Amino acid sequence: MPANPPPSPIPDCENPSSPPRRSFIAALLAAGSAGVGALLALPVIKFVLHPVLAQTTEKSWADVGSVDEFQSITAPVKKLVQIDQLDGWRRTVLQKPVYVIKDAAGQIAVLSSVCPHLGCTLPWVDDKNEFICPCHKGTFDATGKLVSGPPPRNMDTLPMKVEDGTVKIQYQFFRQLSPHKEVVA
Repeated sequence: MPANPPPSPIPDCENPSSPPRRSFIAALLAAGSAGVGALLALPVIKFVLHPVLAQTTEKSWADVGSVDEFQSITAPVKKLVQIDQLDGWRRTVLQKPVYVIKDAAGQIAVLSSVCPHLGCTLPWVDDKNEFICPCHKGTFDATGKLVSGPPPRNMDTLPMKVEDGTVKIQYQFFRQLSPHKEVVA
């Protein structure tokens, strides 16, 4: 009877110095899948992050009207200005009312029609010669100065310039309920 058979060579899977073929193929497949997954994920990531990385519209100057039109005003004149905004994917075109006034020095100024209390639109009431907020009865004089009511400050003035005989403004949004004028957008 033959003696014990000679020991067989150790298979590759038990030899830690050389990985088996299956492990190599599995690693190659995992690396390939990760690469394809990353390539497919890039457009999705770009789509999701676009609003964060995209630039919003620069503040532009909107035409209010001719300087000649406002030279002889005695009461605030309501005008609509068009504002174009681009935020992320969304482009909006808004029309906002503003009031053109003459300040104490007789110079043209432009007021936002948004009440600094809670953001209601302020109408000019000719009979009472003042702006009266329909929400909480805050009142402002013809120059936008707070007369009475809960609003914390005067009406907000907008940046204005005259270019080629045209009054232009840079429309801005302001924080409500703040005693100091603070630009939000």
